[in-house]
Amino acid sequence: MRFDIISVVPDLLISPFNHSILKRAQSRQLIEVHVHDLRQHTPYKHGQVDDYQFGGGAGMVIMPEPLATILDKLKAERSYDEIIFMTPDGINFKQSIANQLSLKENIIIICGHYKGIDQRIRDNYVTLELSIGDYVLSGGELAAAVVVDALGRLIPGVLNDETSALSDSFQDDLLAPPVYTRPANFRGLQVPEVLLCGDPKKIDQWRHEQSLARTQQRRPDLLS
Repeated sequence: MRFDIISVVPDLLISPFNHSILKRAQSRQLIEVHVHDLRQHTPYKHGQVDDYQFGGGAGMVIMPEPLATILDKLKAERSYDEIIFMTPDGINFKQSIANQLSLKENIIIICGHYKGIDQRIRDNYVTLELSIGDYVLSGGELAAAVVVDALGRLIPGVLNDETSALSDSFQDDLLAPPVYTRPANFRGLQVPEVLLCGDPKKIDQWRHEQSLARTQQRRPDLLS
């Protein structure tokens, strides 16, 4: 799976993709992550990529020419399944969307910055607009990293135990149950006996009941 990420501040994405699971996934050639500096694709002097809004108002807007240039270049090199724009007014990114997108081959992610990007790019290039929450970040880079991480771990072979992702929160519209590890007795706090019984059916039943209870308590909206 290939990700091409377009950013005004590409250095913000160095760390998320060079450690832990995503680093191993790239070294195994299970995913590719390519970060493109938008300033290298602008026709304007001094790397300018933004300008004032027509009609006035606070905040700069990323101009259409630099984005169209890099998007046309990438699209000429290969076919893309989705061109995603990270924006607070996009649809809420959730596990079901991650599952669907993980089946794609090539994805472009545009990181917004300043006040956003020219609407003409959104209308004529973008195929999907995503938000990671009802709040505003300084730019779309951290949001893009979240999306790549959520998709990358679903690619077969990325996780050492491929069943791990299937038991994550939200996979079945439930929150994950409590988890425990050694020691079985920590400062007088005992692991639930059912987890030590060795009966997979009883353990699965307990975990399902715990997931239901936790979801009811913390996210009852998911049960509806």
